[in-house]
Amino acid sequence: MHIHKEGYSVIKWFLLGLIGLNLLVFLLPLKPAYSLTIGTLSLGLLFLVVRFFRVPHRRLISDESLIISPADGKVVAIEETTEDEYFKCRMIQISIFMSIWNVHVNWNPISGSIEYHKHHPGKYLIAKHPKSSLLNERASTAIQKDPDRAIMVRQIAGAVARRIISYTNPVNEVQQASELGIIRFGSRVDVFLPVDVKIKVRLSDKVQGRRSVLASW
Repeated sequence: MHIHKEGYSVIKWFLLGLIGLNLLVFLLPLKPAYSLTIGTLSLGLLFLVVRFFRVPHRRLISDESLIISPADGKVVAIEETTEDEYFKCRMIQISIFMSIWNVHVNWNPISGSIEYHKHHPGKYLIAKHPKSSLLNERASTAIQKDPDRAIMVRQIAGAVARRIISYTNPVNEVQQASELGIIRFGSRVDVFLPVDVKIKVRLSDKVQGRRSVLASW
């Protein structure tokens, strides 16, 4: 496991803030029990922030006949819907909710070319909210595998998540399981698939990015 590059500055400023807080507590005439409690809570918060930016080393799935999960989390929706942003057609939507305890790095579910990428400003509804896919801050990326096969991955900010980072640009070629980006502090990822794929997950399944199979062509 290692720490994601996007976490370095956050961890640094968070650590400096905690050091300043604990120095102030040390200088104040507080009871030792209060100082110990604040120090313990500070260490716990620092541990959680560092843990959030972890990137686990795991054996990845590399199989062009499969569509792998772009994120760690829980499957909260599997439904046929109309994708109105880019494809303008009926597709299967699989939604993965990422709690603050999950790894928050996102990966490309398939290999192909980036045909579309757009960041949308928006609200910060709870990521489980059905309208979060349309109203929250989000970033949509369409990956074209071949003329007949394409998908979209939509990174969605949540009530706590305040920044979506994507490393994709139109016309770029990406490899399956390569890094797509990261969402800070609790969020959701929607995957839009052609209606003729074979779904391999069920509602409430817990999935892992780069390892769990969402569907097959």
